Amino acid sequence: MAPRPRVVPLRPGRALSGDEPGLVEVFRCSRSEAVVVAGLLESHGIPTVQRSRLAHSVHPFTVGDQGEVVILVPGAESTHARRLLLRVARKSSSA
Repeated sequence: MAPRPRVVPLRPGRALSGDEPGLVEVFRCSRSEAVVVAGLLESHGIPTVQRSRLAHSVHPFTVGDQGEVVILVPGAESTHARRLLLRVARKSSSA
């Protein structure tokens, strides 16, 4: 009889899902931009969820708004996330 695989416990805390109540939309963009924006927010301690209507593994290319990604954050973090995005947008427009 083969040995049973070891069970790896999950980290404490809850994972966010796109359907969880309390998540707030803070940004809409393309898939490539969503990766950068989510990385920025998460590097500042703000957890994110990316929601899209497409399965990107099935449709690796998009046309127009079809590939739009919505970035969601917990409601308690939404003000902080929006301020951070606004600050970054101001810096990039003044450069």
